[in-house]
Amino acid sequence: MTGREAHGDAELKKELDATLHARRELGDEYESALVDSFLEKVEQRLDGAVDRQVRRQLAEQQMVVARGARSPQGSDTWGERFGFGIVSLVLAIPLSAIGGGVADLPGLLVAWVGIVGVNVVQAARLSPNFFGRRRDTSHGSDWDK
Repeated sequence: MTGREAHGDAELKKELDATLHARRELGDEYESALVDSFLEKVEQRLDGAVDRQVRRQLAEQQMVVARGARSPQGSDTWGERFGFGIVSLVLAIPLSAIGGGVADLPGLLVAWVGIVGVNVVQAARLSPNFFGRRRDTSHGSDWDK
């Protein structure tokens, strides 16, 4: 719990105590107005907390965009990787048959080198650290040394 939350909770507790004390003093005829007043204060506190949370998340998203990083909702999903792998394996069957039928073992090897190459390029696209290097956009070069 942050200091702001603890302070707000203490204020809210004081407000509740004051509302209950006023209800005892004023009687049942003012109960509805007192409860409405207290609930309005609770609603204002919640609105403020939600507003702060939304502003914080928006600022975090702006920082991610400013740094050039991909957001978690980007296209780098497990489903995309799985789908690409399945399509790659399905296409490997006819490519292997054609390569092996036309040029025997060398044709089969060429087909599989192509399949592996396409998968390596896709993995490198989705994971910039795939080759153990990071892209450096601050110095104008494509790769760090």
